[in-house]
Amino acid sequence: MTATTPTNEKSRWRRVMVKLSGEALMGKQPFGIDSDVLIMLSEEIRSAVDQGFQICMVVGGGNIFRGMSSNKLGIDRTTGDYMGMLATVMNALALQNALEKIGIPTRVMSALPITAVAENYIRRRAIRHLEKGRVVIFAAGTGNPYFTTDTAAALRAAEMDCELLMKATKVDGVYSADPMKDKTATRYDALTFTSVIEKNYQVMDINAVVLCRDNHIPISVFSMFDRGQLLNILTGKNSNHTLIS
Repeated sequence: MTATTPTNEKSRWRRVMVKLSGEALMGKQPFGIDSDVLIMLSEEIRSAVDQGFQICMVVGGGNIFRGMSSNKLGIDRTTGDYMGMLATVMNALALQNALEKIGIPTRVMSALPITAVAENYIRRRAIRHLEKGRVVIFAAGTGNPYFTTDTAAALRAAEMDCELLMKATKVDGVYSADPMKDKTATRYDALTFTSVIEKNYQVMDINAVVLCRDNHIPISVFSMFDRGQLLNILTGKNSNHTLIS
């Protein structure tokens, strides 16, 4: 299967990075991976691939291990971050399996060499996978401690020449306050990179926002749990998201 241009000619985007948190894979469970969530996420990705969009992904590892919290276990930050990277590899393999079960060819590329289960990350090879219509899941973050998977998503988006970074969250955009706590909170349809940075909206790691700004990659913040939302945003059918540009 080869993806060239989306069948919807009105789309502004062709190649897209989707950033998922590890916590998204938990569903309602306190830990690990919910199979129902995996199936739902895979169907959402397939809907975009079937329309000709080139999709690459970065997934976090917080559902298995969070490096930032490793000091509570007496583990130093660097070691904890590497453990977190390995957790992202596990999540990437789970996503790959779910996608391929529904007929979507997928490649996992790791920033840490783990050749028994994933390809080593090589930029030109990753681009070729995308051009052939394969979903590419980038695992192990940037391969370096002290960098979040948000930053890894922004970095890979820039390297892949992505035209949009889609940040999947539990809510349908960026709000004036926490919508879970404040019922009067309003959702922003659009924000500038400058306002996100200056007002410190907790959208993504600040390094990720700066990377996207410097490389002119807009960020769409949306809810992955709203069925059909990913494709609606890509095809311009729905505005239930916040676009940062």
